[in-house]
Amino acid sequence: MSHARLPDRTDIRILEHLQREGRCSIVELAEAINLSPSPCLARTRRLEQSGIIAGYAARISLNKLGCNLVVFSEITLASHYPSDFLRFETGARQYREIVECYNISGGYDYLLKIIAPNLYRFQDLMARLLDDEIGIAKFASRVVLILGLLSY
Repeated sequence: MSHARLPDRTDIRILEHLQREGRCSIVELAEAINLSPSPCLARTRRLEQSGIIAGYAARISLNKLGCNLVVFSEITLASHYPSDFLRFETGARQYREIVECYNISGGYDYLLKIIAPNLYRFQDLMARLLDDEIGIAKFASRVVLILGLLSY
């Protein structure tokens, strides 16, 4: 059985730079980490093929698109059989406002990150989630007032 090689310091520097500057060219990346372009390209491709680099994405300024409300909702399910978790996750995937969904430990079952244009649309989403009967017993929500740190 072969194991994938763990990233070394140079790989970590590549990853750190790509997190900040995902659109940089291989030449720019190589210069930034003090490596020649050919081995830099080989390392980057290896990181991609191994799945360590899962993809590249653009950071969107959601407020410029009219999405001004970020809410974290703590969801508690009514029951806790595997089928209940699957039903909830399948139902939650139907809503584009739910951008992240974490099954977590602690006092509730899921933490959702929800992005909506306004409070009315958020309230409408929560009503639809409850109407869909996907197993929600209760929820508590926290509205983000100020984004303190965003680090990718």
